[in-house]
Amino acid sequence: MGEVAIRYKIMCDPDTDIAADTIAEGISIMESDVGVVQTVETKPLAFGLMFIEAYCVIQEGDGTVDAFEDAVRAVDGVGEIQVLEI
Repeated sequence: MGEVAIRYKIMCDPDTDIAADTIAEGISIMESDVGVVQTVETKPLAFGLMFIEAYCVIQEGDGTVDAFEDAVRAVDGVGEIQVLEI
């Protein structure tokens, strides 16, 4: 099977007080059976808000992207996840 490279925009959950840097650290050490996080960057959005941009490589197959995104959502403080590029 092949692999798919995906760039994600990950927003912080507005209901938590967890900093974007803390969330980025949690994502960078996250373990998943279907994919790996290669790089994580914290970037400014607007008015002091930050988002996390993550470059990930995921195994190709049925449901692997969904399983990987569920693993990202399981990190404390993660809100919305958006695919920026495949």
